[in-house]
Amino acid sequence: MFGKKKSTPQIDQEQLELIKKAQKRIAQKKRLYAHFVLFLVGAVFLLALNLVFKFGEEQRYLDLDWSVIAVLIWLFFLAYHFISVFLVNKFINKEWEEKQLAKLVEKQKKAIEKIKSKNDIQIPSEKEIAQIEHSSKKTDTISNLTMIVAAGEKNEIGKNNDLIWHLKDDLKRFKALTSGHHIIMGRKTFESFQKPLPNRTHIVITRQDNYVVTEGVIVVNSLEEAFKFIKNDHQPFIIGGGEIYKQALPYAEKIELTRVHETFDADTYFPVIDANNWREIKNVFHTTDADHEHEFSFLTFERI
Repeated sequence: MFGKKKSTPQIDQEQLELIKKAQKRIAQKKRLYAHFVLFLVGAVFLLALNLVFKFGEEQRYLDLDWSVIAVLIWLFFLAYHFISVFLVNKFINKEWEEKQLAKLVEKQKKAIEKIKSKNDIQIPSEKEIAQIEHSSKKTDTISNLTMIVAAGEKNEIGKNNDLIWHLKDDLKRFKALTSGHHIIMGRKTFESFQKPLPNRTHIVITRQDNYVVTEGVIVVNSLEEAFKFIKNDHQPFIIGGGEIYKQALPYAEKIELTRVHETFDADTYFPVIDANNWREIKNVFHTTDADHEHEFSFLTFERI
């Protein structure tokens, strides 16, 4: 339907600097040649005036008619123009400029390479720099740690420690994604369950000492302590609530978000997803039906 967009060749910053320097040198050379031609023509005319009209000897040139002087000046500039156009431009033309440019750029490249080898300096490419910057941003992330949440248009996730909606497909998705993995949550989120969810390892974060839970549930006092128990899980999840999401966001690599397309009265919210740090990689829209009174979308975000 649409034609292919023609790609434009990209010039890296180092190449651009080399070209700018080379162009500056070429302009200097052209000015030098122009001054040389002007000096040469002027010298020839002064010599001719001296030989033919004895110009400069005993002020004899004052006897010349002004019309003769005007003709001589005109001849001077005519000769300069003739040499400039028909002789100089034959070798200082566009082709000459391009050859000079290529030669100077190559010369500067060799000089840079010589400096690099002499000082054993490894200068990374733009791609390598981008990879280094990307890695540095993710230094504190936990491998494959995923936040999974359902939130309204204003990031509402709950009220009075309960869900604001009931979406059958969202619950199915939650079960399918988290089954067989560790799920990290705050105490209030854990207490909102009637019983621990099957086929999942629960890690509950609480400030309370001697917090009593059913067998098989791990209790910790901080998020950092919870991370010690997920080292062997290739896909651990953060499941809430609001404060735990906020603390875990810098460590996460992925967000599985069910965006409910309405606004709600709530007291708990999910953190704002910063477009500078996250990119949307999947978006599946669901309309309302007998099991879903709200429109919603399954969104997947990946850390940039």
